[in-house]
Amino acid sequence: MDWKLELVTIPVSDVDRAKAFYVEQAGFVADHDHAVAEGLRFVQLTPPGSACSIAIGTGLTESPPGSAQAQIVVADVHAAREELLGRGLDVGEVQTFDWGSFVFFADPDGNRWAIQQLPPRG
Repeated sequence: MDWKLELVTIPVSDVDRAKAFYVEQAGFVADHDHAVAEGLRFVQLTPPGSACSIAIGTGLTESPPGSAQAQIVVADVHAAREELLGRGLDVGEVQTFDWGSFVFFADPDGNRWAIQQLPPRG
């Protein structure tokens, strides 16, 4: 049986600001934005090419804004960094470790993201 992670909730304080950040600067695709009921808004955003999305909104989680940590894997971390910089995102320098090369950034609430390029497997 396959177990597929498909949705991760990211706690934010301002849904519209976070949605703009993830779409305009991080390059995520806005899949859904629905006010389900008063006090319940569901926004689904997906990184390009990913099978897993994030959810932001109101009434989705009790976790405090800025408490999430997430990671995305890419084929070329240098190209990913350049793309993010071109979108105006404040992203760090590429850091290389035995387990991969990374760049890091945070959303407006301080939720932390790592972008990883896996090391060659031999």
